Amino acid sequence: MTATPHPLIQAAELHSALAAATPPVLLDVRWQLGGPPGVDEYAAGHLPGAHYLDLDVELAAPPGTAGRHPLPDPGVFGAALRRAGVRAGRPVVVYDAGPATSAARAWWLLRWAGHRDVRVLDGGLAAWRAAGLPESTDVPADGDGDFEPVPGQLPTLDAAGAAELARTGLLLDARAGERYRGEVEPVDPRAGHIPGAVSAPTTENLTADGRFRSAAELAARFGALGVEDREVGVYCGSGVTAAHELLALAVAGRDGAALYPGSWSEWSGDPRNPAATGALPG
Repeated sequence: MTATPHPLIQAAELHSALAAATPPVLLDVRWQLGGPPGVDEYAAGHLPGAHYLDLDVELAAPPGTAGRHPLPDPGVFGAALRRAGVRAGRPVVVYDAGPATSAARAWWLLRWAGHRDVRVLDGGLAAWRAAGLPESTDVPADGDGDFEPVPGQLPTLDAAGAAELARTGLLLDARAGERYRGEVEPVDPRAGHIPGAVSAPTTENLTADGRFRSAAELAARFGALGVEDREVGVYCGSGVTAAHELLALAVAGRDGAALYPGSWSEWSGDPRNPAATGALPG
């Protein structure tokens, strides 16, 4: 079996890979919560050869009782990937504007769907630009991808599973600390966190320049949170930022933690689910 590649790729390494005879497929998945689709930013400049995927449309199902960003319909997701040229035996690199939030969502989804060679551009487009590497406004023609998603290749949690894991294992809340504590809630029906969950903001995964901290630093961070020898799950607001935490865990050598796709947007929308507030798990 082919070894799983390191989940991150640096800008200079990617630039060299794109000059190879068989370059990786590039996916631009720029997105921001509450902002306009990233397609306009893509049109203004992107990595040469990159195809744009819309997180809200192609990397998620429509919002509803399952949350703001449910897992995508495999047919819709697969069609978007094939249009972008994704093939089962060809590497894929995904990137966003910088902090890797939406790129991590795409990285996780591709692996959940069975693709074995997916990496995230560390630092995103900001790192590419900082290295003085070229951009393009050309939109590539539709690709000839053959990838057929086989969902379920990575573990997920439903609301009941998340509640159970908060009691018996370690459930990490990847949102900002003030949302975890219930001091603010800008998007979802109620403030607070899942009782028993531990606060682990994704901002602490990064250095000041927006790149991921070293594997040793991340391992120390997650070790202090208690990941050793425990079953681990992650949630956030809607299942996007949580993927960033899963990516950081993978960099730290702890791959395979579970994602709660519905996250707080699903949990808080059901009045039967309790909400804890404050700095302690509750």
